[in-house]
Amino acid sequence: MSEDAPIRSRTDRSEDGSTRDLRYPPLPEPLEVGTYDNHTHFDFADGENPLTPTEQLDLANQAGIMGVVQVGVTLESSKWSARLAAKEPRVLAAVALHPNEAPLYETLEKLEAAIADIEELAAEPRVRAIGETGLDFFRTEGNDSLQLQQLSFEEHIRIAKENDIALMIHDREAHDQVVETLLRVGAPSKVVLHCFSGDLEFAKICAANGWYMSFAGTITIKRNQHLRDALEYAPAELLLVETDAPFLTPEPYRGRPNASYLVPITVRKMAEVRGVDVNELAAQLTANTERVYGSWSEGL
Repeated sequence: MSEDAPIRSRTDRSEDGSTRDLRYPPLPEPLEVGTYDNHTHFDFADGENPLTPTEQLDLANQAGIMGVVQVGVTLESSKWSARLAAKEPRVLAAVALHPNEAPLYETLEKLEAAIADIEELAAEPRVRAIGETGLDFFRTEGNDSLQLQQLSFEEHIRIAKENDIALMIHDREAHDQVVETLLRVGAPSKVVLHCFSGDLEFAKICAANGWYMSFAGTITIKRNQHLRDALEYAPAELLLVETDAPFLTPEPYRGRPNASYLVPITVRKMAEVRGVDVNELAAQLTANTERVYGSWSEGL
């Protein structure tokens, strides 16, 4: 399968069942100081004319986005991500079984076999994070399923530590349990709360532990004042930015396909919330991202 062929498709319906606008938003004003999208999913096809990874990267470059972290959520998409990163200098990879994916293996033996494959991928030079992993109490229910999810999370933490790479966490309605797990088993040296969804108090916990907080287009939504409060508080050296594309498109294009070239919208909103210069913030985000994932030029 070509790395320019996404392996999954996003639905043309919104969560409320309404038909989505499938047009890609226009290119925003480029950033003067380049930065990165530290969480995207090129393996998802979206839009009326789905963009290939190469097309997305070219547009991102036009917008001042120098590179991306392509994130796996299944064994198949993790392998796809690692292959893409191995040949594309603008891409690094993260590999993992998503928290909602782990219970689908149904038995401990099947789950452990899949995790062993993730462990093999983790050793590749262009794989710089284990993720997205974590806990999700919104979509996963039932004691047996939650136990498999918890086991998967702890095994992914182990793999990140043994390979000395970042841990990229999906945390949905599970803040307390995520923190408890990280403190109990021992967190890796670099932890990223992907699509930070907590409030000010959770941001204080992350800051106290030196965990990175990655903000997405959700900060542009009016009702999400708790995210802007957390963003305003977060130490500058722990900030990251992401799209989680093709999901979480920032306002005023909410519901339309998201892509890495839209990062400037979120960066400008972050600068507004924090009351800082956009160029200053972009430079900080770039330094932070390279500290977490290393150089995009190495390992090819």
